[in-house]
Amino acid sequence: MDLSRAAGALLLLTLLHLTHFTTAQNFSVDYKHNCFRKDGHHFRYISGSIHYSRIPRVYWKDRLLKMYMAGLNAIQTYVPWNFHEAVPGHYDFSGDRDLAHFLQLCKDLGLLVILRPGPYICAEWDMGGLPYWLLKNKDIVLRSSDPGYLTAVDKWMGKLLPMMKPFLYQNGGPIITVQVENEYGSYYTCDFDYYRHLVQLFRYHLGEEVVLFTTDGGSLGYLKCGAMQGLYTTVDFGPGANVTAAFEAQRHAQPYGPLLLHSFSSIQLMQDKNLGLVLKIPDDFQVNSEFYTGWLDHWGAPHSVTPTEVVVKSLTEMLDMGANVNMYMFIGGTNFGYWNGANTPYAPQPTSYDYDAPLTEAGDLTKKYFAIRDVIKKYKTVPEGVVPPSTPKFAYGQVTMKKMQTVLESLDVLSPSGPIRTIYPVTFEDLDQAFGYVLYQTTLPVDCPNPTPLSSPLNGVRDRAYVTIDGVAVGILQRDKAISINVTGKAGSQLDILVENLGRVNFGRNINDFKGLVTNLTLGANTLTNWTMYTLSIDEAVGKGLLWEELPVQTPDTAPPTTLSPPAFYAGSFIIPDGIPDLPQDTYIQFPNWRKGQVWINGFNLGRYWPSLGPQITLYVPACILSTSAPNNITVLELETSPCTPGPCVVEFTSTPIINTTTRYTKPFMRVPGNTEGLL
Repeated sequence: MDLSRAAGALLLLTLLHLTHFTTAQNFSVDYKHNCFRKDGHHFRYISGSIHYSRIPRVYWKDRLLKMYMAGLNAIQTYVPWNFHEAVPGHYDFSGDRDLAHFLQLCKDLGLLVILRPGPYICAEWDMGGLPYWLLKNKDIVLRSSDPGYLTAVDKWMGKLLPMMKPFLYQNGGPIITVQVENEYGSYYTCDFDYYRHLVQLFRYHLGEEVVLFTTDGGSLGYLKCGAMQGLYTTVDFGPGANVTAAFEAQRHAQPYGPLLLHSFSSIQLMQDKNLGLVLKIPDDFQVNSEFYTGWLDHWGAPHSVTPTEVVVKSLTEMLDMGANVNMYMFIGGTNFGYWNGANTPYAPQPTSYDYDAPLTEAGDLTKKYFAIRDVIKKYKTVPEGVVPPSTPKFAYGQVTMKKMQTVLESLDVLSPSGPIRTIYPVTFEDLDQAFGYVLYQTTLPVDCPNPTPLSSPLNGVRDRAYVTIDGVAVGILQRDKAISINVTGKAGSQLDILVENLGRVNFGRNINDFKGLVTNLTLGANTLTNWTMYTLSIDEAVGKGLLWEELPVQTPDTAPPTTLSPPAFYAGSFIIPDGIPDLPQDTYIQFPNWRKGQVWINGFNLGRYWPSLGPQITLYVPACILSTSAPNNITVLELETSPCTPGPCVVEFTSTPIINTTTRYTKPFMRVPGNTEGLL
């Protein structure tokens, strides 16, 4: 009797063990059958990119649900290193930086995750996601086996990757694949020791089961340094590209696995009852990790628009081939604050990262969204039910603004650390200033009764400098575009130069993009020396209301609005009535007759405005930063000139975005063999 009970118990334990073993989640590459396998079944993902760092946390669920309802079964996201480690050793994963919460939402909604943790991510994000403080070592070779760089990478990944491990699919989480580095074949170092070090680092923290992959342009020239043994090779390209040629390049670097479809006749339909998907199972599979649904913008250039019909045609072609596709972007979002990047020749990106994506910057539904959804319906089951609607927008109208003080008059509150004095100017990085603005001061060494060139002979203004002499605005120096202006003044006159960091380069060999006055300035034949520098903590001062406390100290504008005036702060407020249903709502702010600057609402840094250049006119204002229980305070830093003298001085809230003052179809940058852009 006892023996039979023991045998029964042993059998039960064995069955439980086998049940656990057979039901454990797993995701892998089946190199024999050239496909992905999820829990033992053939699997094809149709994914879309979303950057949690560009969307307020309160809207993550709304955006993810819309992606799910479009028929996507996965999302792809970057992890910007500098978003989480602004200061060495100090990590922030709270609030809008709560990556774990974002990943949990994905799991709860039934979306798998393709994670791209870098350390370099590009993403049109400041310095490609690398933290500025790496540049405190001026000789550092980024994205290489440089010891200083590797030490910092090891510490960061030692923090991040263990946090990600519980979210791996085999551990019950949503992450099915993890990218190592990003488009490394487009970078000049081609350092395989560095690449191998990253592979070992990722394996150490994440284990051997996770699928690690690379992404590069769809040509052999990029895969030469981008592909790596032990990493699954994928490619990226946009609408209108030669799909077959791109996947052939991928097949060359990745002989087996989900790659190029050799024969259309090999496609057959298969119904997977467990997944509820209609899959095309070819002999071979392909992976496009970045299929561009739109393209990025730059200040002063036309807004990029990719026609829906072009996107649909290419997407259909790839899905017909059985490809795994990630659409970059499915929602772009916003470069709040100072997070935008830049390309070379130097061209910074605007605050909006709308990207002409299927979901707008504000998460609104578009014609492109529904067209893509209709395409996906042909290949898999799309969730039933109503697609969440676009969030309502409200036009709060005009708000009167009043001048507070100039930057010079506010130094006590803007620079609590006080001045730093050196013989020659030093960079933002030397001053521990990550973003924003630094004020450089010196005096004119000689009389300049006649116009005399104030110059940066080595093009060392990074990136835009607002020049005043004895408090009078005299001109603007700008990287690559205006390296000299003529000034007059007496010996001993105070020269103030407010330098704006417009965003660090995020792609190519010039990502070590130092900011400030990175070379000497000259006045005629004289090199300017004896500098006093003020690092400006504007966000802190605005957030604490310190500038509003100084409001009575007001200097009138006497200059007409057509001329430059010293950079100055302006303030205004408006009330959203309490008790009205559904308020506050999202809105957009615009700046009629203002020129260029930065705007904060209730201490939140919305970003840069530059309507005099375009294409972006309005800035997106999410409802979560607005209040119905207290006045909503607006702080504007106008850098060039305001409309406050004469006439009305207002900002205006509208329900309609304007990001395309100049609109045309812009063909996405296509990587082709022999194209050395970003490499040289």
